[in-house]
Amino acid sequence: MSTEFLLTSLVIVATPGTGVLFTLAAGLARGARASVVAAFACTLGIVPHMVAAITGLAALLHTSAVAFQLIKYLGVAYLLYMAWSTLREKGALTVEADEGARSVRSVIVAGVLVNILNPKLTIFFFAFLPQFVSADGGSGVLGMVQLSAVFMLLTFAIFAVYGLFAAGVRRHVVSRPQVMNWMRRTFAASFVALGARLALTSR
Repeated sequence: MSTEFLLTSLVIVATPGTGVLFTLAAGLARGARASVVAAFACTLGIVPHMVAAITGLAALLHTSAVAFQLIKYLGVAYLLYMAWSTLREKGALTVEADEGARSVRSVIVAGVLVNILNPKLTIFFFAFLPQFVSADGGSGVLGMVQLSAVFMLLTFAIFAVYGLFAAGVRRHVVSRPQVMNWMRRTFAASFVALGARLALTSR
């Protein structure tokens, strides 16, 4: 495994995006446990993209405009739904004083959907991982699985750090309604912005 792969993956994972935003929101909303669950859920959402890349489904997504557009706009719709839920003080980003306000299952479902409904992630796996798979003997599939596992481990670790940091400042935020309203609007606007960016992307 090359240092270049590790550094590139680290930069990609650490760059704030939808998954990071979701994990931060979970930490602020429901505390440390929920932030770790959210990080796990976002990591779990990588699995379908990894499978698609390994089985060649990513190639179909890359060449089929209809398939790409369908998944893309489903992702946009879900991001807009999350923004709306935030402003309505319901759903994934509602900040609650009680950490048990939402079930682990609902957090996992929301986190998985955040990553599944992103066609660019599948194409990223399709274009990025093969560059680091050695062609000298061994199985290319095994190499892809190993690199994907490392990428997922980095994702979980970094997202968990983001989430635990948010959970650490949670009490200071929850006790201030004006700050909470500002944070809620900021998260909602961020999801709208991410949705708009996704809508404008092409293959």
